[in-house]
Amino acid sequence: MDNPVQPRAAAPGPRRRDRHGRGMRGPVAPPQVPLSASRAEAFADLVQDSVERLERRWPQLADIDFLVLEVPRLEGSGEGWSDEAVPLGGTIPARDGRPARVVVYRRPVEIRTKGRDERAALVHEVVVEQVAELLGLTPETVDPRYGED
Repeated sequence: MDNPVQPRAAAPGPRRRDRHGRGMRGPVAPPQVPLSASRAEAFADLVQDSVERLERRWPQLADIDFLVLEVPRLEGSGEGWSDEAVPLGGTIPARDGRPARVVVYRRPVEIRTKGRDERAALVHEVVVEQVAELLGLTPETVDPRYGED
């Protein structure tokens, strides 16, 4: 064992082949395909679709900001919601030159739904309810098909 075999030096740069001799794998789907959209992006698209549907009937909604947040914030320090249900959405009235805002909370909505169609229906209900609250109307006035699903 005077002359042990020296390991081959790794070539500089990225690997061209994996250990089975195949090339490196590419992305599962190209970026323009919906498969590559994250859950948050897909949820934001559901909210946008609902808003666009309502804006055709209520053009003044163009002046309202629609936001998607992961979860609602706890009010106060270290306090919980107690026995109240977790909100699915909320409104922030216009003030100090800022437009009114409608907020939809993604995680509570996702937890309550099983599929995309069910999620889209619940998102639309939440958006309709929050818009109705901002405009001082009933949800049935904002969207005549409210509650039919």
